[in-house]
Amino acid sequence: MDLLNTLVDKGLRRELPTRDEALAVLATSDDDVLDVVAAAGKVRRHWFGRRVKLNYLVNLKSGLCPEDCSYCSQRLGSKADILKYTWLKPDQASQAAAAGLAGGAKRVCLVASGRGPTDRDVDRVSDTIKAIKDQNENVEVCACLGLLSDGQAERLREAGADAYNHNLNTSEGTYGDITTTHTYADRVDTVQKAHAAGLSACSGLIAGMGESDEDLVDVVYSLRELDPDSVPVNFLIPFEGTPLAKEWNLTPQRCLRILAMVRFVCPDVEVRIAGGREVHLRTMQPLALNLANSIFLGDYLTSEGQAGKADLDMIADAGFEVEGAGEVTLPEHRVTAGAGCGAHAEAGCGSHEGGGCGSHEGAGCGSHEGGGVCGSVKVQAEQEQPAEARTDLVAVRRRGAGTDLAPNA
Repeated sequence: MDLLNTLVDKGLRRELPTRDEALAVLATSDDDVLDVVAAAGKVRRHWFGRRVKLNYLVNLKSGLCPEDCSYCSQRLGSKADILKYTWLKPDQASQAAAAGLAGGAKRVCLVASGRGPTDRDVDRVSDTIKAIKDQNENVEVCACLGLLSDGQAERLREAGADAYNHNLNTSEGTYGDITTTHTYADRVDTVQKAHAAGLSACSGLIAGMGESDEDLVDVVYSLRELDPDSVPVNFLIPFEGTPLAKEWNLTPQRCLRILAMVRFVCPDVEVRIAGGREVHLRTMQPLALNLANSIFLGDYLTSEGQAGKADLDMIADAGFEVEGAGEVTLPEHRVTAGAGCGAHAEAGCGSHEGGGCGSHEGAGCGSHEGGGVCGSVKVQAEQEQPAEARTDLVAVRRRGAGTDLAPNA
C-alpha cells in the first residue's frame, strides 16, 4: 500500500504529510483499518517504543461554567446531572491525586471549569501544586484552567506547574458553531502564552461533534503548527442535557482512523487517548495503544472511566508497559530543543510552506472524492453510518474528587 508506506517514511523523518494523504487515512475502509493501525504503529514505536504514559485527572471545580461550549456537561445552561462543587482545598486535591499516582500515573492534570482563572484562582492552584509536589517530588503537574491572562502562565510555572492544557477542540472554520462565548483565536492565544512561559503545551481536539473529515484535518494541522508536546484526542461523550446529546457519529474503526491520522501528522508528540475511549472504542481500546502512547487512568471530569485495574491489565495484555516516573516521555530531540517550541525546522513546523496549513490554497480541501489516494488502500465511497447510541456506557461520575467516596484509580 503505497499510501501507508509513504506515511510511515514521512513519520520516521518527522515530515508533514500532505492534506490529501491525511484525508485519505480517514477515508480508508473498515477492511483496511488493521493495515492503517499497523502502519501508524511503526511510527509510534519508533518514537515511543512500547511505553504508555498514565495521566490522572483531578477536577478542582466542577460545573457552574459561564461558557456555552456545546459539547460540555459543565456548560452554561447544561441540564446534565453532574457533580457541582466549588474549589477543592489543596489537601483535598492532593489526596485525590495520590490515588492516581498510586495506580502508576506520572502526570496529574488539575482542571477547573470556568472561562479562565482570576489571580486569586492562580494562587489557589499554586498552593495545590505545592501540596501535590511536597508529597510526590517527581510528579508532573499540568494545569487546565481556561483562558489565561498576561502573566498567569509565568506564575503557574513559578509555582511548579510543568505543563498547561488548552484544547483547540475543532477547526477554526466550525468553532463558532460549537462555542459563542469565546473564540478560536482566544484558545490559540492561551496555548501560545503557555509556550512563551516555558510550560510544556498540551492541546488537542474533540472528535464526533458532527465535523467533516476536512475539519478534523484542519484542526490537527493547526495543532502541528502550534507544536504542543502532547495532543489529547477526545471522543465526544454525548451527555443528556447538552446540545450535542444526540451526536453519535463514531464507530471504533472511525476512532482508530482518527488516531492514526493524528499520529501521522504529529509523529513525535505524546498522543493521548482522552475522554470517550470507553464509550466509542469499547473492546477496540487495546488496538488504539498502537497509535497513542498516553491515556488517562480511571475517571474523567464528570464521567466515569473503566476501572483503573482494567486499564493496567489492558496495557499489559496488549504487550505494552507503563512508563516509569524516571523515564522521559518525549524523544530526545524535543527535550533538547527546550520542549520543541518553534525548534523543529526540519520537521515542517512553523510556516509549513506548501504543507497545506493556513489558508490551504491548492491543498485539495473539499475536493477529496476518492482522489489523491496512493496505492491500493480502499476508500469508502459512501458516508460512514453513525454509530448506534450507547447511552448505557455514559456514566456520570459520582466518586472521587468532590465526593466522600474513594476515587477510581
